[in-house]
Amino acid sequence: MSDLVTADETTLIDLSIGLEDGVASEPTPPSIDAFDHEAGAERLAETLQAQGYDVDPEDFPDGMGLAWEDLAVIPHAGTHLDAPWHYGPEVDGEPAKTIEEIPLEWCRGNAVVLDFRWMDPGEEISARDLEDALDDLDHDLSPGEIVLLQTGADELWGRPEYLTEFPGMSAEGTKYLVEQGVKVIGTDAYGFDKPFAAMGERYVETGDEDELWPAHFAGREVEYCQIEKMANLDELPRRTDVPIVAFPITIEGGSAGWVRPVALIGDETGGETA
Repeated sequence: MSDLVTADETTLIDLSIGLEDGVASEPTPPSIDAFDHEAGAERLAETLQAQGYDVDPEDFPDGMGLAWEDLAVIPHAGTHLDAPWHYGPEVDGEPAKTIEEIPLEWCRGNAVVLDFRWMDPGEEISARDLEDALDDLDHDLSPGEIVLLQTGADELWGRPEYLTEFPGMSAEGTKYLVEQGVKVIGTDAYGFDKPFAAMGERYVETGDEDELWPAHFAGREVEYCQIEKMANLDELPRRTDVPIVAFPITIEGGSAGWVRPVALIGDETGGETA
């Protein structure tokens, strides 16, 4: 397996989707209130005035202060990493980790990309599907590898269909990967499980509670993290031994943290290899 590369000549491929104000692809979209430099001068002047200092907005160079934004956003918006605490209070009888407790070692390493773009929306990725995809790559998983599920759903970002047009993981598939030593599983879809409507329809048909978020709730039995809403997996030059880093922001007691996964690709022409 190749080593993680950080040399200056390494190509960086952004595998994330950012936070956007009111975007249609989020059921709970971020609200971003931006203040330009003139408004920044006013707010900074008000702060100093409240502390007893005689400062006016016009006193700043060119009447401009600092730009910034006020955000109202959940940690599950944009590309994010779900902690085991998201799935339940315990994992196999032990307290579930919150986002600030996730070992950074889990969040960097070599990734393998499994292609499920052939699957229909609402279908479920089984353990057999995962085995077949690995066989197609002639690849055996190693402990610590990161598995990325490519559904092609990121092409729908910004449209309502992003929330509904993708296949999801199964409980058995999730357990299968974790039992191979995988700690982080990513997807370029809105969610890790099937779309909400597909789960709801199956539950109404069967009355089986296992139809509701089965892949997530597998995390009550096996310990793992999932990255949702990834992107640009089609830009990767290969399917295996892809070095990536995906460190989440820490939120005390958080069920998730925003993350910007980045692939580090070395020279693919025969010199340095990633």
